[in-house]
Amino acid sequence: MALKYSRQRQVIKDFLMTRKDHPTADTVYMNVRTEYPNISLGTVYRNLSLLADIGEIQRLRFADGVDHFDADTSAHYHFVCTECRQIIDLKTDSLDPIMNMAGTGFDGEIKGHVTYFYGLCGDCKKSGKSRLQDSLCRLE
Repeated sequence: MALKYSRQRQVIKDFLMTRKDHPTADTVYMNVRTEYPNISLGTVYRNLSLLADIGEIQRLRFADGVDHFDADTSAHYHFVCTECRQIIDLKTDSLDPIMNMAGTGFDGEIKGHVTYFYGLCGDCKKSGKSRLQDSLCRLE
């Protein structure tokens, strides 16, 4: 069954295609409503969920508990800065050898994996200060 065309869904997808920062539903909503002032947050959430369910976008779930969305559905990995919370696409070779290693001694069949990398982005690393350092300073 083909999905019925929706101009609102298309605008949401088009907006995501212009972004590399993996926005949340709230960010998508705030930007899409400039073109569709009457669009509801619920409509944005439903369409993002539908687009993710049918594989037209990726839904990313990180430790912050908020879904982020990515129009790039190609196989790629993500880095999350533990300082500024920026989400960055990593350009790296496939991690399939790790998936194969994970299957060693496992009698099932591994069909895929989700891998997120965490640390400091280049800007936060250059600044030399982290949330942990800030917390320690407040304790003194």
